[in-house]
Amino acid sequence: MLSPSPLSLFCALLLCFPLAILFTITCPAAKPITAAGDGATSGHNNDTPVSVFRRPETIRSPPPPPQPIPGDDESLLRVASRVNPRPTSPRKLAFMFLTTAPLWLAPLWEVYFNGSNQDLYNIYVHADPSFEYEPPFSGVFYGRGIPSKPSVRFTSTLISAARRLLAHALLHDPGNYMFAILSPSCIPIHSFDFTYKTLMKSKKSFIEILQNEPGTYDRWAARGQDAMLPVVRLEDFRIGSQFWVLTRRHARLVVDDEKVWDRFNQPCTREDTCYPEEHYFPTLLHMRDPRGSVSATLTHVDWSVSNGGHPREYRPSEVGAELISKLRSDRPRYGSDGSNGSDSSVRERRHHPFLFARKFSRASLKRLLRIANDIILKD
Repeated sequence: MLSPSPLSLFCALLLCFPLAILFTITCPAAKPITAAGDGATSGHNNDTPVSVFRRPETIRSPPPPPQPIPGDDESLLRVASRVNPRPTSPRKLAFMFLTTAPLWLAPLWEVYFNGSNQDLYNIYVHADPSFEYEPPFSGVFYGRGIPSKPSVRFTSTLISAARRLLAHALLHDPGNYMFAILSPSCIPIHSFDFTYKTLMKSKKSFIEILQNEPGTYDRWAARGQDAMLPVVRLEDFRIGSQFWVLTRRHARLVVDDEKVWDRFNQPCTREDTCYPEEHYFPTLLHMRDPRGSVSATLTHVDWSVSNGGHPREYRPSEVGAELISKLRSDRPRYGSDGSNGSDSSVRERRHHPFLFARKFSRASLKRLLRIANDIILKD
């Protein structure tokens, strides 16, 4: 037999090459490995296999790094006012403690948050750096402090502290939906679950907004007879509790405000009528969104006894089931702005429930802890 010449082999390859291409095109492609079992394709004909090789468009990119929080108040408030007005899911409660003293009642709040879903709340503490905090903040309050500045009564610094808390809470977590301001003497009078469900049902803020209160003119003119004009007229001026719960929309409104804040950020000429933190927030929300709030505070306080401008402080001997029951059943005082009946969280009740109460002294802690699980946090 004659051996094939190089020329004949080359011609044979040229003839076979088109057939190889045709065979490759018409052969079915290999099936991808699916997630069923341990790498084999699913044996169920009616199941759609899911490939372990995700399509590029289904691969989620890593979340962007947290936005840096500015150190100066002007930049802080400006950046915070630009956050997304809609909270991410799950919606959360921001508990904002404004204090110039140790949080003596922290052990009670530890019980309150113990067992609660940590994905549903955040804690922030504005602690005046002028004071010593002994013991230091620990437990659920550890690492919750924000950069703080001195906050002094009868000045606008208490407003600044609250605005600073709102700004940090807005920037820290896009899920924060309701923002509650609290003091060291505040206690919860319902469980966390009850508080969360009550506030999440509402689309409105809860802030006391009172009109034509005794001494309104003197409070309005505390910085001078015309100091509030032309921005805040006497008929626009409102009075209320400094303890409120604001929606995310209203939190953004507060940190974005410059005009009304500029009027309140002036030194008072009369200290006996100067309570800016009780005036600024209700006045601002009345002027900017009068129907967006339930005009009542959900923090109970007893002003039937007043000492130097401070409300009644409960003694240890008063702390018990009867007191908690009374605090829960009392009806909030509603102002003329807004309507409790139009709020979804009150449709099945006669009125909104108080969620917090003040003032409780350091000495009352043992009695509070004794009734915490069986009475205070039992709904």
